[in-house]
Amino acid sequence: MTDPADLAQRVREGELRLYELEDHADAETAAAARRELLAAETGVDLDAIADYTFDAEGVDANVENLVGGAQLPMGVAGPVPIDGGAADGEYYLPMATTEGALVASVNRGLSAIRAAEGATARVTDSGMTRAPVFRVAGVAEAETVVEWVRENTEQLREAAESTTSHGDLTAVDPYVVGDSVFLRFIYDTKDAMGMNMATIATREACSLVEEETPADLVALSGNLCSDKKPAAINAIEGRGRTVSADVVLPREYVEETLNTTPEAMVEGNTRKNLIGSAKAASLGFNAHAANTVAAVFLATGQDAAQVVEGANAITTMEVRGGDETDADDGGDLYASISFSSLEVGTVGGGTKLPTQSEALDVLGLAGGGEPAGTNADALAEVIAVGALAGELSLVAAFTSRHLASAHEELGR
Repeated sequence: MTDPADLAQRVREGELRLYELEDHADAETAAAARRELLAAETGVDLDAIADYTFDAEGVDANVENLVGGAQLPMGVAGPVPIDGGAADGEYYLPMATTEGALVASVNRGLSAIRAAEGATARVTDSGMTRAPVFRVAGVAEAETVVEWVRENTEQLREAAESTTSHGDLTAVDPYVVGDSVFLRFIYDTKDAMGMNMATIATREACSLVEEETPADLVALSGNLCSDKKPAAINAIEGRGRTVSADVVLPREYVEETLNTTPEAMVEGNTRKNLIGSAKAASLGFNAHAANTVAAVFLATGQDAAQVVEGANAITTMEVRGGDETDADDGGDLYASISFSSLEVGTVGGGTKLPTQSEALDVLGLAGGGEPAGTNADALAEVIAVGALAGELSLVAAFTSRHLASAHEELGR
């Protein structure tokens, strides 16, 4: 068996490079050699990083230059009943986070939703995008390219779908900026988040565009996709799953358990989440939806960087029912959250890692759904309900003036 210390010494001497270690040893030994090197170079004890549960041989698709694992505390909130288009039943919500009070806050919101006999959730659109940018001589050639794309979408579909048995090209939207032509390809990627699938399929379609038009490909991603960056196009057109959740909370529960009123929560939501966000020119009009998105993403193996798009959410609240002329007959609280670009999957990527796979099993959503796409739809609906719970809890906390004390009590 190869000695990790010997491999580390060969790297120090310049005989090997860090990324070449798997060519000379198994993955576990290569990782141990990198730890030996890091420990020697930095003087840091890496015992905790070395204590991981996944198979080092099986994570080559997830990470390079493996040294070990990073552990996060994982909590659970719920259960909560959900009436979704794909999610149907009671769900516990696994959340990995380092932020004290977050799981407790979401759990309080889920308790409120449970008292209202559950939330409703629906995925209303789905599509992963990739938008290459092409160079043309000018706007006349740009028009030629756009016309060809519109007349030959079926040929582009055949080219793109030849690379995968799991993704469908649903549309190609052209955009022209002077001598640049952007083509925003939109795919149904089923239960996969689908970014890699979309990229490979688009590359094949781009070859056809170059063959048949004057366009020259400059970049396979022209940032009109737009991936892992705040972008109005995702807030408007959507990317990944477009999903909404809502609930009606009885006035009595709001007053007696959340220690506030529907009217106060509506005003707080309007002044903070809507007016404040508008003044800040924010793309997300919500209190802290990304908190829940990030925690569930980390727990279930999603691409954590896509929390950026997951912050594209709008929270609304209003008083429903009651008699405005009778102070003793006030209405209930209607609350909703709508995500335009929640990018999730239940197959591929980090979903195969042991702890993340177990978390998806807790939700009953690991692997592909039947029919294809329903597990990822259900995950999006569950996250939306969890985020709605977080919004309810936080808005109630600051309208009842309990926000700071809650963080003090729970370690923040």
